[in-house]
Amino acid sequence: MLAISTTAHAAGNAKNGRQKALQCQTCHGLDGLSKLPEAPHIAGQPEPYLIKSMTDFKNGTRQNDMMTFVAKELSDQDIADLAAYYASIELSVTVPKR
Repeated sequence: MLAISTTAHAAGNAKNGRQKALQCQTCHGLDGLSKLPEAPHIAGQPEPYLIKSMTDFKNGTRQNDMMTFVAKELSDQDIADLAAYYASIELSVTVPKR
């Protein structure tokens, strides 16, 4: 079954999100590549996924000691900006040589 969210979100601003990401860099890195084994890489993740994840941490639907604490302080615009920034990071993949 496919669930589609019809919740409207503010348009994110990646430039503003980069500034707000300074508080995220300890765990997720400013480049969105995790610095800690328990924190996921978030660079290049789809913007709607990032918005949903942060919103779920903010409202308590999703639990993690650090993220629940941090997300409670984020406005909807902060979440949109952070999602826009991390989603805008382009990743490249190199296939290993055989």
